[in-house]
Amino acid sequence: MLLIPLPAWLALGILQLPLSGSQECLNRQQALSVVRQMQKLLVAQEATHLQGIRGLRHQLSILQSHLQRAATKHNEICPQLAVPLNGRMLGRSLRVGHEVHFICDAGFRLVGSETRACRHNRTWSGTQPFCRSIDDCSSNPCANSGTCVDGNQSYTCLCPPGWSGPSCQSPIYSYWVTLSNTSFSRQPRCAEGRSGSRRCSCDTGFQLQPGGVCQDVDECQLYQSSPQTQICLHDCLNLPGSYRCLCPPGYLLHADRNACEDVNECTGKQHNCSQGDLCINTFGGHRCVRPKCPPPRHNTSYVKTSAFQCERNPCPMDSRACQLAASSISFHYLPLQANRTVPRVLFRMSTTRSLGDSLRFAIAGGHGRGVFAVRRSDRHTGELLLTSPVAGPATLEVEVEMSEFSHKVLLGKHIFKVTAFVSPYVF
Repeated sequence: MLLIPLPAWLALGILQLPLSGSQECLNRQQALSVVRQMQKLLVAQEATHLQGIRGLRHQLSILQSHLQRAATKHNEICPQLAVPLNGRMLGRSLRVGHEVHFICDAGFRLVGSETRACRHNRTWSGTQPFCRSIDDCSSNPCANSGTCVDGNQSYTCLCPPGWSGPSCQSPIYSYWVTLSNTSFSRQPRCAEGRSGSRRCSCDTGFQLQPGGVCQDVDECQLYQSSPQTQICLHDCLNLPGSYRCLCPPGYLLHADRNACEDVNECTGKQHNCSQGDLCINTFGGHRCVRPKCPPPRHNTSYVKTSAFQCERNPCPMDSRACQLAASSISFHYLPLQANRTVPRVLFRMSTTRSLGDSLRFAIAGGHGRGVFAVRRSDRHTGELLLTSPVAGPATLEVEVEMSEFSHKVLLGKHIFKVTAFVSPYVF
């Protein structure tokens, strides 16, 4: 019989085997039995160890997921904004992609950004506004029934016909536009030469005529009739020895004395919008709007979350019509000059974060759809384009639908209601 001495690491197995007499060594069969028992013990211990590691790893994964969700939720909002003194802030959502709007109480005007948006880097666009007391026009500085337009620490007078000047204090005489009036002709300045000759000259803006009279040069007739040589953006008024450019209502003459710049009637509340309306400045005027959410229909209803946005209420579980309806609707107002060159990008649309694998943009309705088109500019952005020149005045409306899909399954859609106010003028 072969005797095998036991290694020290098999001592535990000896306790489980009966020993006969004083035998100190095991035979081959006994040794194999001890080895098998130890292998089973090691396998069981290894399985228990691996199971413990897997459980610990699972618990760590759950904890990491909770911490990431909490951090993501915290990082999706912008810092709280301050409400201006003597004013209000419309909109409470501080999440990325949302907007807040500021208005001032009666007797105050807003200085700063009227609208601020929470951007992807969790900072607010624009600048913090404040409400300033309206006092620039309180002294009625405009004479002769002129209209005072409050500005940034200044004012501008809109003069009625027949008056001009910073305070509408200078009359515009009607004979300035009559060529037959003597104010458009003057006597020349003449001097006698040494040889008895006589030399005559005219003031700037006048031309010596054969009859010996200095006749006014009509700059408006000479230059204004041709687009290549016109000296005024709008109308031209001939004056003795000079000319003056005129602008239509809703515009002021620019500092260069040739161009016209739009008056923002919505600044300083120089408008006729009633309470509850929103004032939208346009080129040469303004519009009063009041965006409204769609009425309830097919188990679908909306709530207004800001001045320019509506969100869909939760849908009933069995209402497919509600689930297919737009999850949000936003309102956008664009002032346009007449006869703009095309194609021209008017509006860009994007999603704050993509949940699906594709976005689709399409024109869903509106008036004047024939002059609009949509296209994709990148994976998350679409563009609304003006494709045909439009003569003003005109109001165009278009609805653009942005749908998000995952494996061809609709996840949600957003409706952009865009209204364009086209000016009668090209400026």
